Amino acid sequence: MTLDRSKAPEFLIPQDIHLPNPIKRTLPNGVHLYFIPTPEIDAIRLEINSETQNSSISADKKLTSFFTLHMMMEGTKSMDGSELDDFFDFYASEVEVHAGFENNSIALITTKKHFSKVIPVFRSLLTEATFPEKELAKRKSQKALNISIQREKTAVRASQLFRQQLFGQDHPYGQIAEEADVESIQRDDLLKYYETSLLINPEIFLTGNVDAEELALIETYLGSLIINKDNNPAYTFENKPTARLYEDRKDALQSSIRIGCHLIPKSHPDYHALTVFNTILGGYFGSRLIKNIREDKGHTYGIYSTIGSLQGSDYWVIMADVQKAFVNEVIEEIYKEINLLKTTPVSAEELEVVKNYMIGNFLSTFSSSFELINKFKSVHLAGLDMNFYEDKLDFIRDFEAEDILAVGQKYFLKDDLIEVIVG
Repeated sequence: MTLDRSKAPEFLIPQDIHLPNPIKRTLPNGVHLYFIPTPEIDAIRLEINSETQNSSISADKKLTSFFTLHMMMEGTKSMDGSELDDFFDFYASEVEVHAGFENNSIALITTKKHFSKVIPVFRSLLTEATFPEKELAKRKSQKALNISIQREKTAVRASQLFRQQLFGQDHPYGQIAEEADVESIQRDDLLKYYETSLLINPEIFLTGNVDAEELALIETYLGSLIINKDNNPAYTFENKPTARLYEDRKDALQSSIRIGCHLIPKSHPDYHALTVFNTILGGYFGSRLIKNIREDKGHTYGIYSTIGSLQGSDYWVIMADVQKAFVNEVIEEIYKEINLLKTTPVSAEELEVVKNYMIGNFLSTFSSSFELINKFKSVHLAGLDMNFYEDKLDFIRDFEAEDILAVGQKYFLKDDLIEVIVG
């Protein structure tokens, strides 16, 4: 049979999708492990995810968790930093750390062949880190310089101020790190955090070619870790009207705009409709904001909207870097496009384009086992399971123009939106 390359292949929308929830195990110390076996690949990724201890850390010590996690590879009681680097390189392994507002994580990426060699050393990072003064001084110097450089970038500054306006400057999520915060960090702060707050309500997310031997090693080395159980406060957020925040940069060639608000949790019945509204407005390269402000008017190279993920409730933000002279016009056009989506039904043609894009993009995010476990972690931390994604596909496949009108009229109210401009 000769293939006719003049015709695009037929686009088939799957009628359903089944995403299995991971296997759950409980280690001797009470830590839950969630495991997706993928015997077809030899790579293994093991991530320990813990709650960030925000409530008990003073504002001037806000960078404690950041430095603690990023200093763990600078030396242990048995290896210095260069020896650790050489060890993990030799065994084709890598350690990744992430310090977030709600969760911290430390992850090991290795192979089945080398897992038994690297898991003991990985454990030592959690129990025997030394935080050498010399390396801490280097890290502090680098961080202070980075803060200074980032502050000069209008896009970074606009995002910082938007977050501060959204959560409040006294809330842990709304605090902006300054050079003085770097200077206040001392080695004793890291040691205290390491001993008392590194592993708060930890969970392990595992994927790869793992069998009984590797699971036994995990139980041996991680099931004996001393963990801390704590009840961090469950934050609730509400939209509060604020005046437009404008930070003038006389020498800036462009202005960075942030407009957004608090939304609803992933468990809310309207959540999937909100993601579609966001996609049509500014969530992909064919969005209405792109067509209006980039393609038609040429005021920006890129403008997009996105939904930020939090455990309690998500938030929404529009981001753009625009020519300084056209800031007010761009903001007017943003509100115009929001109102059009609220009041005028989306055409059948646009509905079809958006459905096809969202389904294709949705399916592509499950292309690897590593992505699958991350998808599970995202909804698990919000109190959900993989059924969330099956429900999402059902909604994307079947939504109508009326669904977009209804959700637009309930949310994205102008009085709820925070506006920040830097430039």
